[in-house]
Amino acid sequence: MSDDEQSGGAADDAPEEAGAGRSSDDGKKGGDGKKDDKRDDKKDDKNAREHRKRDRDDEGRSDDEKSAEDEEADEEKERERERERAAGRFKERTRDPLADDQGEDGPTNLAAAARTRRATRQLFDVHRDLISFAHSRLQSAHIGDNINLLLGARPGAGMRSGPVPEEELRRLRRAHVAPEGYVRLRNALRARRLLVLGAAPGTGRTSTALSLLDEVTTSAANGTDAEPAARIRRVDSDGGIRQLAETLDDEGGQAWHGTGHLLSLSLSRPDALPPDEMDLDELAAALARRDAFAVIVVTVGSAANPLLSGRYGMLCPPAPTEELLATRLRERLEERTSEAREDDTSLDELLARAEDLAAGDDITDAVGLDDLRPAEAELLASLLAGHVLGDVSHDDLLSGCRSIAAEQAQEWFAGVDRALTALPAEPERADRGAGRSGTATLFHPVAFRIALAVLGGASHSAVAAAAHLLTWELSVQSDPDSTPARPLFCDDPEADVALSRAELTQGKVEVDGHDVPARLIFYRGSALPSAVLTELWDRHFPVRAPVVRWLRLLADDPRSQVWMRAAVAAGELCVRDFDHGYTELVRPLAEATTNRRLIFAATTLDQAAGHDTHRKTVHKLVGDWSKRGTPSQRWTAAWALGYGNAAATMDDTLDALARIGVRDEGELVSVASHNVVRLLVLPDAPEVLARMTEWTHHKREPYQDLGLAAAVRLALTTVDELLMDPDSLLDDSGSPWGDRGDWPVSLALAAIRPELVRPMADLMWTALNTARSKDVAMDALEELLRSAERKDGTEWTRPGLAALLPALTTEEHDQRRLDWLLRRMMNDPEKPLSEPKARDLWWLAVEPEERPRRHAPRPERPRRDRTREEERYG
Repeated sequence: MSDDEQSGGAADDAPEEAGAGRSSDDGKKGGDGKKDDKRDDKKDDKNAREHRKRDRDDEGRSDDEKSAEDEEADEEKERERERERAAGRFKERTRDPLADDQGEDGPTNLAAAARTRRATRQLFDVHRDLISFAHSRLQSAHIGDNINLLLGARPGAGMRSGPVPEEELRRLRRAHVAPEGYVRLRNALRARRLLVLGAAPGTGRTSTALSLLDEVTTSAANGTDAEPAARIRRVDSDGGIRQLAETLDDEGGQAWHGTGHLLSLSLSRPDALPPDEMDLDELAAALARRDAFAVIVVTVGSAANPLLSGRYGMLCPPAPTEELLATRLRERLEERTSEAREDDTSLDELLARAEDLAAGDDITDAVGLDDLRPAEAELLASLLAGHVLGDVSHDDLLSGCRSIAAEQAQEWFAGVDRALTALPAEPERADRGAGRSGTATLFHPVAFRIALAVLGGASHSAVAAAAHLLTWELSVQSDPDSTPARPLFCDDPEADVALSRAELTQGKVEVDGHDVPARLIFYRGSALPSAVLTELWDRHFPVRAPVVRWLRLLADDPRSQVWMRAAVAAGELCVRDFDHGYTELVRPLAEATTNRRLIFAATTLDQAAGHDTHRKTVHKLVGDWSKRGTPSQRWTAAWALGYGNAAATMDDTLDALARIGVRDEGELVSVASHNVVRLLVLPDAPEVLARMTEWTHHKREPYQDLGLAAAVRLALTTVDELLMDPDSLLDDSGSPWGDRGDWPVSLALAAIRPELVRPMADLMWTALNTARSKDVAMDALEELLRSAERKDGTEWTRPGLAALLPALTTEEHDQRRLDWLLRRMMNDPEKPLSEPKARDLWWLAVEPEERPRRHAPRPERPRRDRTREEERYG
């Protein structure tokens, strides 16, 4: 290859006429300037020689001749500068849409946001429409002649002082399911006489405490004549630990010999103080003197930590769900089959039928909880038993199952304001009025549950930080005249997890495009996030204002795991009340000045469009914005259209994107072209490519720029950056996209859908042969070539290149351009491409049958002359 060829560019080697079936354009309305563009670089090579020639001839020419030549030279320079400006404008239009928010050279996080959105949408199942979910609470049910069920009732919720009836103890012995470590708890109680049992409410801690007391007091009675009804007593905790110890040591304390005592301490109020270790020692000594026992039940949390970490404290794990449900089912069915008749089905058959029903997908999805608490297991067992006995319809069964998570959410938020009004007020000061103390401590548990519903799946630190931010907003809303205290050392991760029915798992989060280890937190049940948001939005209207302010703050968080999850949750809240959500969230964010807030608003709209009840509303709203909206609203509409749900048909979607992209001389062509590419992962990809081709042939330059920018973005955008629905990008063996998340879209489509190779190649060829887009297109092609292999030498996008390159280099001048690009990559001082890799890429582009085979005889076929490039790489 000669030196002149080494110094030439792709445009030097390109023929003067375009190939059949492909078009090129230099930014003018017609095609008259195409040949001039291809000769521009050659003219530049002659400038020096012509300049020297003009200098020699200057003395022999008149002033008029000199002036005409100078004017022509100036015009040529101006045309060159205009071409450079056009190329620069086009390069700006192919930048990442988030680049403006993060700086020219800063990393963008579209791929991280896309993965976050897909993970979050799976937590909010759009098939579980929240409109119907709100009305699924089954308040009561009458099952047959024996089972009466009040769904809102909680066993033991209204525990009072007094003896525990023997009938309740007998039922407890029959139905209680021992949790893991039960024997260890019993041995500790026998040895120490006193046990502080810590657990979350509703986990069966009271039943476990009664069962422990029942066992140890039965063996400790020692033949005393104590009345059975007085063997175990519930003790009012208002009297305190000291009063119980004094009662045992009184003159009449002999009556308490061998008895058991159950106390339930409430430490949730900020002014509540746990008993001292000395008080516990005194009670334990009094119990030992009377051969009695006591169990103190406390809720896990920072206030109870001193008790649980002491010598008497132990944690009570929950009972296993499967065994708990099976026990409750057998108990319920035995009540009905006890009246045996000849035509009745046997108990074992009914039990097997109920267990199969409980394991079905419809019941599992309706319940939406990974594990059940005793009251919930009893509720589900009653519903299942009623259904297999014919007393409860299938619709009522599903409705009752859905109510379980709803009842849990209602229980979490009930009584918070009542506890707030009971707090003592701080003394009034001159600079402010009287205020209530401890509001932040009181609001933190509910704020954490709301934050977990919105950010479930994020890192625990992100959820905890968001919870503290919401705690502040709730405290200010509750008492706006005073600055709330911000507790700094009140966090207890174990308590947060236990009180919110959550779990921590080891995982990874993305930081500037890199995975780092992190502890992730989830609700233990897919129904809990929706149940919490439903309870919050439908039953507690005053809390909407602080939550909206909080969501706006999350929209500005730079972490994709935060702002994208908040956007999806905001869409679910809009479904609950679209008028309020649109007025307070969508419209203000759609008028923002940062692209991240605009994407937040677009994602919120798309999430709402996933529900049939709101799809048409979103279609009309986005359509209006695309026609008559402000620039920010049109930007938001373009991004919403890119999800594929914001218009009725693909044709309407492309029409709207074209309106946005060409308006104001292509001001928003960047975001419009990006969202055109996002549509290519949908089944309507051929229609999208056909429309892109029409745009490149359009007589108006803004349409041409829209088509060219979309063509270049095919190579610049990876599959992970598309923010599409989770079903199309699941990482499993059944999805063709599963292992191609980091592939450029064009190569992934070439490997997955071969019928799209030809139109994509034609679009790329047009971009490579158009003056204003050829530089960006050439850089994009280089990125495609470098993606053939990973840094460790393993195969990456080679199958996609093998499909696309031959269609892109069908003519000799295309192959000469590829040859020049490969040599430029080989001579790159920073990332030189090795000659074997360049040769391999060359042979991917030329027809495989043209490659000489060394070890296998070639079939007889007509041969053509080998080009210089083939000789070089052959």
